[in-house]
Amino acid sequence: MYLIKFIIHVVIEQQPYAPWLAPYAFSIIVVGFFFFLFKIFETAFAHYYNRPLFRYYLVYKKLTRDQKSILETEFVFYQMLSEKHKKQFEHRVANFINEKKFVERGGVAITERMKLLVAAIGCMLSFGRKNYLYALIDFVLIYPEEFYSSINEHYHKGEFNPREKALVLSWKDFENGYKIENDNLNVGIHEFTHAMQLEAKQAKDIDSVRFTKQFQKILKQLAKVDVREKLEKTRFFRMYAFTNQYEFMAVLAEYFIESPTELKSNFPEIYNYTKTILNFNFNDY
Repeated sequence: MYLIKFIIHVVIEQQPYAPWLAPYAFSIIVVGFFFFLFKIFETAFAHYYNRPLFRYYLVYKKLTRDQKSILETEFVFYQMLSEKHKKQFEHRVANFINEKKFVERGGVAITERMKLLVAAIGCMLSFGRKNYLYALIDFVLIYPEEFYSSINEHYHKGEFNPREKALVLSWKDFENGYKIENDNLNVGIHEFTHAMQLEAKQAKDIDSVRFTKQFQKILKQLAKVDVREKLEKTRFFRMYAFTNQYEFMAVLAEYFIESPTELKSNFPEIYNYTKTILNFNFNDY
């Protein structure tokens, strides 16, 4: 900002010692102006269409052959993506692994496979978002199995700790969660959703605004008498979902990813709002 003011001052005052600055100054002003207009248009587009204008890249980071092989053999979501989306997904997984610090706990030895699969779950959930790296997570702590949490003095399978900016996982339960694809129990999806929801409360980017807006619509749906009666009758969601609104969203994300057809059939409005929250337009969702 100070540089731009200086350049404008020199050009306007026509200082004799810097005539060469004139074309650069006007170029900076023009570029800045068009960037400002673009941001306005991008925000308006996101508000109107409930999705980001751009969420992909022209340059992609690549995974190693071994890393890619793990996705090809173990991660069904990746297998079903188009070639273009596979490149985008690989880029995001590579970035996640580079950005986060993985920490061993309870004697577990963290492998590249573990890093890749944790990153893949997080990037799957955020694949429709422009901001996909979970700004509130710096560390991923992995225990071999259930761990004792000092936050509420209970044993947990997973935990998101915003104060420490840490995602904490039991590897045994995380692995079961992604391997069993239709039981609507996925501790990785659950904890990443908590991080995403808290970020939405604190941030003002287009993904966070969309999350907050659509989640309020979900809460309004839950307040309707006919929806409450159907929830009671069908027992569609496990009871833990009704602990509070945050747990409901985390459980809802599990159901959306693992049982989209059943969710859409039973609660089409809630399904559509969740799809919009995540901007999830992949693999027939």
